[in-house]
Amino acid sequence: MIPRYSRPEMAAIWAPETKFRIWFEIEAHAGDAMAALGLIPAENAAAVWRARDVPFDIARIDAIERETKHDVIAFLTHLAEIVGPENARFVHQGMTSSDVLDTCFNIQLVRAADILLADLDALLAALRRRAFEHKLTPCIGRSHGIHAEPTTFGLKLAVAHAEMARNRARMAAARAEVATGAISGAVGTFAHVDPRVEAHVCAAMGLSPEPVSTQVIPRDRHAMFFATLAVIASSVERIATEIRHLQRTEVGEAEEYFAPGQKGSSAMPHKRNPVLSENLTGLARLVRGCALPAMENVALWHERDISHSSVERAIGPDATVTLDFALVRLTGVIERLVVYPAAMAANLDRLHGLIHSQRVLLALTQKGLAREAAYAAVQRNAMRSWETGADFRALLAADPEVAACLSPAEIEALFDLGWHLRHVDSIFARVFGEG
Repeated sequence: MIPRYSRPEMAAIWAPETKFRIWFEIEAHAGDAMAALGLIPAENAAAVWRARDVPFDIARIDAIERETKHDVIAFLTHLAEIVGPENARFVHQGMTSSDVLDTCFNIQLVRAADILLADLDALLAALRRRAFEHKLTPCIGRSHGIHAEPTTFGLKLAVAHAEMARNRARMAAARAEVATGAISGAVGTFAHVDPRVEAHVCAAMGLSPEPVSTQVIPRDRHAMFFATLAVIASSVERIATEIRHLQRTEVGEAEEYFAPGQKGSSAMPHKRNPVLSENLTGLARLVRGCALPAMENVALWHERDISHSSVERAIGPDATVTLDFALVRLTGVIERLVVYPAAMAANLDRLHGLIHSQRVLLALTQKGLAREAAYAAVQRNAMRSWETGADFRALLAADPEVAACLSPAEIEALFDLGWHLRHVDSIFARVFGEG
């Protein structure tokens, strides 16, 4: 997590001030619940809330931790300095450090998920707008990087929209799965803390109680969360890679917006590079790199160890901050993407009609020619066109075997671009729910 790729709202979730404030709220809410159950004096529980408006001294907590070698104890020691030892002695009653750490971590992930869901909503809106703008803008579809058959640029964007809609559903599910808390004490048996305390804290903090914890919340939940971030990042990269290919000089069908005063190269003044999309490709790799450690965190020793702790201190902020930045950047790229329909039209004609070869093949079979013979007839003319640049239609019309089956008018009709686009409305209705 570096400032260059961080947005303030997401970065703030992982700031020490935010973490310690969440720790405080967990402890204070637990005190309220214990007081309501008659386990600690109500006046002492109420007194702890005096720290609500007192800023925590991060340097002081760090100094205490350097001595205690324990972050939660350092925080509790500093909290006692604020609320007084007579009140602090009732804080953290029956609780263990993981109750605070795990519940806080999940709160942070939930808050991060809310930002990511908003990011996805903005991206979906941009994709939808541009998809309808170019719904019927014809362009060549490619397989293996080679011209295949016509499609539309709107359909390319509709594919991206559908993919990101699935990702939004995945993100919402991952948020729900990780939105649990645990105040169950050492090894999770509630031996020294009433389960009703957990229920109260979770309700106050917007979580559900973990049905069964050990001394930690099960890490399969977190593995799924980070795996979801990785999938979303992969979709970001897929879209970015498509833009990079379309911006290649030899293609030139779309490009990132190039602002006045922007420079593409320190050496070559003419350059206009897809730097944002390339950046998104790299950021996606970083997010995906967090998924495997999260999965390896699932296997802990017995009821608890801390092999997961150092990992999560890094991947929690890194993955969420990086993906947040990437989604916002991709939204900006889509919103300002410059599209060149004329270049798309030129590329459609680049192979002299070869992109209609399947229609000719099917027409010949409909006329009674065996598929193998029809394929051979179309391919030999296609290869001549490919190698010589001759017009495919003219070659077909001059081929005796083809001419015996298809009239010149029938051959001409097979090269109608509109044939390939006649179901675009139906596809858009599937994706967007309207024509």
